Formats: sequence, C-alpha cells, structure tokens
Amino acid sequence: MRVTQSMLAANSLRHLSQSYSNMGKYQDQLATGKKINRPSDDPVVAIKGMYYRTNLTEVEQYKRNLSEAYQWMENSEAGIEHATQVIQRVRELLIQGQNGTNSPEDLKSIAVEIGQLKEDLANVANTQVAGRYIFNGTKTDSAPVTIDNGTITVDMNTEAFNVEVSSGVNLKVNINPSNIFGEDLFITLQSIEDALNSGNMETGDELLEHLDNHFDVMSAERSEIGARYNRLEMIDARIQDQEIIANRILSENEDADIEKVITDLTIQESIHRASLAVSSKIIQPTLIDFLR
Repeated sequence: MRVTQSMLAANSLRHLSQSYSNMGKYQDQLATGKKINRPSDDPVVAIKGMYYRTNLTEVEQYKRNLSEAYQWMENSEAGIEHATQVIQRVRELLIQGQNGTNSPEDLKSIAVEIGQLKEDLANVANTQVAGRYIFNGTKTDSAPVTIDNGTITVDMNTEAFNVEVSSGVNLKVNINPSNIFGEDLFITLQSIEDALNSGNMETGDELLEHLDNHFDVMSAERSEIGARYNRLEMIDARIQDQEIIANRILSENEDADIEKVITDLTIQESIHRASLAVSSKIIQPTLIDFLR
C-alpha cells in the first residue's frame, strides 16, 4: 500500500484533533468537578444520576413535610398545655367559690374571671399555623369556635389531618379537638359561670367532677400526641440518614476524582506536545518555507 503525504497529514491532523478533544474533556471535568457534562459522555452514569437525583428530591420533600408535621404537633401540644392550665385555674376558682365565705359580689368577680378564661380557651381553639386552623380536622380554612357577645358556638371537624413523612407513610399530625376544646367543656365552664353569678353553688361538686373528667381526657390526648411525636423524631432520623446516603451515592456516581483528572490532564498535555512535535516533522515543508 502506497502511503502518500496527504495520508500522513490527514492522520496527523486527526490524531491532533482527538488529542484536543481529550484535553477538553479533562479540562471540563476539572472545571465542573463532574465526570460527565452531557448524557452522551456516559449514558450509564447519566441514567443512574437521574434515578439518584429523583431519590434525593423525594428525601428533600419529605424533610419539608417533616418540618410541617413538627409545626403542627408542637403547636397542638402547646394548645393542650394552655388548655390544661386554664382548667387548673378554673378548678382553683371553683373550689374558692365553694368555701362558703364569699359574698355575692365575690362570686360574681370569680365568675367574671372564669368568663375571661372561657373566651381565652376559645381563642386558643382557633389557633392558626400558616393561615390554617390546626384544631378543626381537615377543615383548616374555617374556625372551629365562634364567639358572639360571650356566647360560644362549637362546630368542629374531627377528621385526621395526615402528612406523608416517608414513602407510603402518612402520619396524623393533629389532635382530636373535641377532646380538648369540645362543646361539653364550654358547657361546663358556662354552667360554672352561671352558678357563680346566681350564687347557688349546690352543683359545685358535680361541676368539679366534670372538670376533672375533662382534665383526664386532655392528659390522655397529650400522651397520644407525645407518642406520635416520638415516632416522628425516629422517622426524621431515618430521613436524615437517607439524605446522607443519597448524597454520597450521587457523588460517587457523578463527581470526578480531581487528583486523577489532574494527572490525566498532565499526561494528555505531554502527549499533545509530543504529537505536535512529531506532526511538524511529518508534514513536508511548503514552497513558502523554502523562500524564507
């Protein structure tokens, strides 16, 4: 086979072009820190990267859901804590009103404070988080309790408000509001207020028993949400582990080994300089070179 000068020149230029391409690839890896910059560089790495990024995006969304769940549970527990404090204060006032040494004016003064506590409890029942009522089940756009000239009306939704905190795991983040701010509680408080205003405390022991029953129900509800909060913390810990693993796998799949890239780039530059030197000897001088 006859080897012509044009064949030598074409092969030299082709190899030089490939050398430039290799140097460009290593320079891109060094600049971006990634093994590939387009799917055609390595389709397998690109496909795996899409899958790993999807997993990481899901984990990040679950973290945002967890944040919302924490917000609901912590505010719900704070509401229960406030309600129990109100009940304890009402109990103290009721016992004070039963001691038989109070004048009618004293009883009315106690009734005024209980009325204020009743309205305060109604305001807590209408607690909003990010513009949503957390004590009205799934009807988060409407208030569960209305106050009209001292008259309290309760219209509560008790359905569970669930948040997806992990793949296929929906956790109830609200409480049963009727156990904390139910209509029976406000009826009991109104009965205590009416008894004090009338000065007739014959039903005081019965009302005290009703208060204690409400307190027990509140304590049970608080224990229940505490158990769910503990589960939420365990799910949170697992999600954090999943995020670390997902980031590590994604890094292993896409991130370039910088030390290796620098070494390969240095070697390729040496090869390229050698190729240029050889090509300059292979390509024949032109007529212009002889005229210099």
